[in-house]
Amino acid sequence: MGENPLSAGGGRRPRAGTRRLLVAGALGVLGTVTALAASVPAGAAAGTLGAAAAQSGRYYGAAIAAGHMNDSTYVATWDREYNAVTPENEMKWDATEPSRGSFRFTSADQIVSHAQSKGMKIRGHTLVWHGQLPSWVGGLSTNDLRSAMVNHINNVMGHYKGKIYAWDVVNEAFADGGSVGSLRSSIFTQKLGNGFIEEAFRAARAADPNAKLCYNDYNIDDANANKTRGVYNMVKDFKARGVPIDCVGLQSHLSQGSVPSNYQQNIAQFAALGVDVQITELDIGGSGSAQADAYRRVTQACTAVPRCTGMTVWGITDKYSWRSGDNPLLFDGNFNKKQAYTAVLDALNAATPNTSPSPTISPTPSPTPSPNTSPNTSPSPRTSPSSTPSPVTGACSATLTTVNSWPGGFQSEVTVRAGGSAVDGWTVKWTWPGGQTISSLWNGTQSVSGSSVTVGNAAYNGSIAAGSSTTFGFTANGSAATPTLTCTSP
Repeated sequence: MGENPLSAGGGRRPRAGTRRLLVAGALGVLGTVTALAASVPAGAAAGTLGAAAAQSGRYYGAAIAAGHMNDSTYVATWDREYNAVTPENEMKWDATEPSRGSFRFTSADQIVSHAQSKGMKIRGHTLVWHGQLPSWVGGLSTNDLRSAMVNHINNVMGHYKGKIYAWDVVNEAFADGGSVGSLRSSIFTQKLGNGFIEEAFRAARAADPNAKLCYNDYNIDDANANKTRGVYNMVKDFKARGVPIDCVGLQSHLSQGSVPSNYQQNIAQFAALGVDVQITELDIGGSGSAQADAYRRVTQACTAVPRCTGMTVWGITDKYSWRSGDNPLLFDGNFNKKQAYTAVLDALNAATPNTSPSPTISPTPSPTPSPNTSPNTSPSPRTSPSSTPSPVTGACSATLTTVNSWPGGFQSEVTVRAGGSAVDGWTVKWTWPGGQTISSLWNGTQSVSGSSVTVGNAAYNGSIAAGSSTTFGFTANGSAATPTLTCTSP
């Protein structure tokens, strides 16, 4: 959560992406994290959120504030309902390293110890973020800031090594609005350049090779938003170059009328890059059946995508929520279950068991980057699974691969490859065989006439070197299909 320092309850607000929108698993970490809540007999509906999520191999967590742990009802609800936890503020930089080189973990340890005693997964939040920095960070030189960032990652991750399922390594680095891929101005971009994200992830992998490493942000719920496209392109680039990244966190601070229609497709497009997706800070303002329906839609979107490994609501009770005026959580101010609670529980119980768990993490650290190397946030070709691509006849060729499907829809990726000469601009055409329609498309521009589809290059990926390739992708309605594609270049 974000930038506003105080909540209605007098404590610090949760964290990352506050406010803008509103108005806007591997099942364990190489055996170091306790298993999910006890499974429920086949055919039986679980009676709590955590147990219901566990049936499909997922977790359902809550953000917890150490300052509320003297409230017995708060703790009892946490213990009963959830099988995962994220500390709200207790692991942030100002809380863990208030003065340079002096670390304190008392409040975070309180949450971690309690969670471990209950067999819960623990998400670490957050290592590198422009918010809630101690004042001493602001005066550092470039070299000092780089050293301090790596030292902070090493010490915090080292303290909790073997206890944390996933870390939000970098939080809210992308700018709102603007062009695709633009980062927000912060001390990290000002002193270290855009490459600080890559540096942080490489340092994190070395600090704890077995923890999931996540990028976390708000306002990346809409598959087609510029901010979403920027994060997508960064993740794609990281995966292509071997930069260690395992998951993307969607904060999803929403209102009952603002759940994007392509929310599930958005989860699927990130998952298709080979990373897990976690809904990390969910809260939905509203009330009654409309709020319940919004929570249901988000839950179903996650459970429909195998690599959506878990969900975390940003708090337990409306009473302590940083958005208390919006009543955005599953329990009211008196800890009574709301309609939204029942909607979530029913959706979790209806989920199909996840038979495609995400792969375990390779403990081999990636090569150390040179300082100030800026990651390429423009789309980069995905490594082909074939060791030797087939020769291209003509100026270019195009092949379509289905990367994900669900009842009533699917996601595909198209690889456009140049032949023996470079191409400057390309056009791909095909005809749908059974009434399919594209619902969202990225890295290209489309025109449609009946069942015929034409996709041209975007402004940034029209030039392809001889023998090289680029990709575009889309989600579509209907049954998955692989029509014959033609590619031409002017």
